[in-house]
Amino acid sequence: MTKPMPSPGASAKPFTVAHAQADHWGLAAKACLEGVAAAAPEADLGLLYATEAFGGDLPSILTFLRETTRIQRWVGGVAPGVVAGTSEYRDCGGLAVMVGRLPDGAASCFSGLDVAAVRARLGVGEGPHVALVHGDARNPGLAALIDAAAGSDGFLVGGLMSAAGPPAQVAETVVSGGLSGLLLSPGVELVAGLTQGCTPLGGEHVVTDAWEGVVMGLDGLAALDVLKAEAGDLIARDPRRAAGYIHVGLPVAGSDTGDYLVRNLVGIDPRQGWLAVADRVAVGQRLMFVRRDPNAAQRDMARMLEGVARRLDGRPVRAAVYVTCVARGRHMFGRDGAEMEMIRDALGDIPVIGFCANGEISRDRLYGYTGVLAVLPGDRP
Repeated sequence: MTKPMPSPGASAKPFTVAHAQADHWGLAAKACLEGVAAAAPEADLGLLYATEAFGGDLPSILTFLRETTRIQRWVGGVAPGVVAGTSEYRDCGGLAVMVGRLPDGAASCFSGLDVAAVRARLGVGEGPHVALVHGDARNPGLAALIDAAAGSDGFLVGGLMSAAGPPAQVAETVVSGGLSGLLLSPGVELVAGLTQGCTPLGGEHVVTDAWEGVVMGLDGLAALDVLKAEAGDLIARDPRRAAGYIHVGLPVAGSDTGDYLVRNLVGIDPRQGWLAVADRVAVGQRLMFVRRDPNAAQRDMARMLEGVARRLDGRPVRAAVYVTCVARGRHMFGRDGAEMEMIRDALGDIPVIGFCANGEISRDRLYGYTGVLAVLPGDRP
């Protein structure tokens, strides 16, 4: 089969999205193929995200899509959930596919554990660069990989894929272990936004005693006493009520937007007054307590989308990827697809797919309980 030559304007057209739910990966893949078949002859890039129900079938899905569309470059992987259009698929067999074309030389697939080697192979130095990235949630050194991949002047958007089952990332082939994704050339613009899913309970505190991930003292007091004073009587009477509701926020140094990284509160020692945090915390570091707040999350989502729309400044959207924490969705907004509907209401019926992540990546940091939106703008009308 000879692939038709792309039309002159193919690299400026919107991408095409298809998604499906099925009991068998083949049925879902065929349904997605039907949805992108008309756009495939002009496309040279595909994104695919599958739910964990299809985790063992990822090589078959990739082979099927490559052979039927003739598109060789694919990135994506397996995640706890996938999103597309205004739909969200969890706890079922779900597949989302997006195909389109970028200008020649505008993007390169990458994967690997040695980020310095990857950057050298792609010819990326320390200059500005943007990448869509997918990480292996099982890699304990992932935070360092993210920092190295961003370098001093890079901007990453993406998230962590499935932590269960076989290799869960796609970068031309099925890979695992480190970071993978799509590196964009400096001439390709992405408009990105980050939205938080928690709200601070109070102000910042200084860590005065800590070891690894155990915070023993805050502001010279027992850490648990500070938490009780800030979280209120309900938590003070029974600290176990904090589980899954109260988290730790680590303020981002130098941020002019009050940005912070949310980390789980994984243990409480009532006798010693110590708190265990899912990250390393050092003496002198600042820390605050935050709580999951659906109303605040909805308001912040609206704020983020308003900012993205403002920066688009009337330009159309060619493609968008949305990465949302696995703890958001129905767990925060009450139903599946709520975030995707908010994106549609703010930006229109744009081509958008994405996934529910085990951690979200924005710029050079690994977040939690957040949503990350990356938009590829088109030319101004």
